[in-house]
Amino acid sequence: MLRGKFFTLLLLAGISGFAQESDKKQRVEKANFRVQIFQKSADTEIQLAAPDEEYLDKLPISATINDSAKVKLADFPHARTIDSLWKLELTNSDLFAEMQQSILDQDYEDVVYDELPTDTLKARLAKLNARTPFNVEYNPILESVIKSYLKRNKKSMERLMALSTYYFPLYEQELDKYDIPLEIKYLSIVESALNPKAKSRVGATGLWQFMFATGKMHGLDVSSYVDERMDPARSTEAAAQYLASLYKVFGDWNLVLASYNSGPGNVSKAIRRSGGSTDYWKLRHYLPRETAGYVPAFLATLYLFEYANEHNFQPKNPDVVYFETDTIRVKKLLTFDQISKVTGVEKEMLQFLNPSYKLDIIPFVEDEKYSVRLPKPVIGKFVSNEEAIYDFVQTKIEEKKESLPQYVETKDRIRYKVRKGDYLGKIAEKYGVGVSSIKRWNNMRNNNLRIGQYLTIYPQKPVAITSSKSSNSGSKKPDQRFYTVKRGDSLWSISKKFPGVTVQNLRSWNDMNTNRLKPGMKIKISKG
Repeated sequence: MLRGKFFTLLLLAGISGFAQESDKKQRVEKANFRVQIFQKSADTEIQLAAPDEEYLDKLPISATINDSAKVKLADFPHARTIDSLWKLELTNSDLFAEMQQSILDQDYEDVVYDELPTDTLKARLAKLNARTPFNVEYNPILESVIKSYLKRNKKSMERLMALSTYYFPLYEQELDKYDIPLEIKYLSIVESALNPKAKSRVGATGLWQFMFATGKMHGLDVSSYVDERMDPARSTEAAAQYLASLYKVFGDWNLVLASYNSGPGNVSKAIRRSGGSTDYWKLRHYLPRETAGYVPAFLATLYLFEYANEHNFQPKNPDVVYFETDTIRVKKLLTFDQISKVTGVEKEMLQFLNPSYKLDIIPFVEDEKYSVRLPKPVIGKFVSNEEAIYDFVQTKIEEKKESLPQYVETKDRIRYKVRKGDYLGKIAEKYGVGVSSIKRWNNMRNNNLRIGQYLTIYPQKPVAITSSKSSNSGSKKPDQRFYTVKRGDSLWSISKKFPGVTVQNLRSWNDMNTNRLKPGMKIKISKG
């Protein structure tokens, strides 16, 4: 306890939102807004008298304690005590490449691992088979994968087990909602090694490795700010929906796993080539190499997690689990730096909790439900001081407005008109796709292009699409910097007419402090 110490505070009057409740005696001091020095005992709370109305909702800018002893600030103990080693585990992304490579390189030769006799493995697999809807009967290939993981990947599995304590409660909640076996949660380990920002060589992204088109089909949007394929909650719900639809087609969970990886078409071809068999182990030789190793990797992961104690796995215990966090829907654009400053939650933890925000910025877009996930001890303080927080960050936003990127939706499909100087590599790079993909989408047999030719493209990254139409030569071009407001228009509906333009842009370019519009009003729809 500190008694009789001098506290130097740079104060804004009327602030009590971040003060902790206590039974301490209150002492009234005259409010002013410069540096003040109070002698404060540990059993006294200082209350400011007659605060200036202008500052009632403002946040304290800073507070320092003039004392040589180390003082532990108690505002956000949970957020500040997150173990640094655990944070390293959370943010480490190297397991994804390791997991993918192990599936591709698995040779399925016999692996010597005396600690797990074959008879013991057969008995344990039989128990798993009895209590799960997956076919986990003994197979020499599966034995090879399990022993290989135990012999070479034990440390990696321990790290994944530690990470799973954060993600699995979320997974189980969504899987149960769609009547999907809870063991499917292990699929995300094989897909992404529990890395929400994982991206495969073909562009599949997130914990559940959605391709752009499949993600769009299940409501996962991609913009210049946000990639919802990297949002743990939304991508898990989308994965549950997709898996449920696959089960309606195949009626077998092993085939669902195979089709999730390689697509339903490849599985149906394998069934035909195998003579009509629907037993995964009989048709796996007719599947792509990656998929042939995919189901054994899933079943091996299932076994290792279910029998972790028997194999003496010792994962680190996390300080944060999914249900110790909550979300708040944002009302204005916020950056991670600003959130960190007002809440005390470190930026690295904000990035881990909110992986879908690609630029460490949470945009505000009408009709979109963008939210920030925070540790629960911080949520109450954020809500209690919400208006003050937005006031605090508004100045910072104005200062950075010119440098902030525009919010641009990524289209699921565009028609691209070939221009002079274009070639397939240039177009592919612009839209984040492969040359081979463009050729496949447009049934092209070579790389030749002609000016004026139209290409169908499914872009992997957001690009502002602008009109290439031009008026007839000699005619006067209309002023395309302004739009005349029509009856029924709103800033939101106008912004939708012009790709790359946001409501925030319109308000800024027209110095508007209201959303009210009048028919006939002219407003700028471009900067300058």
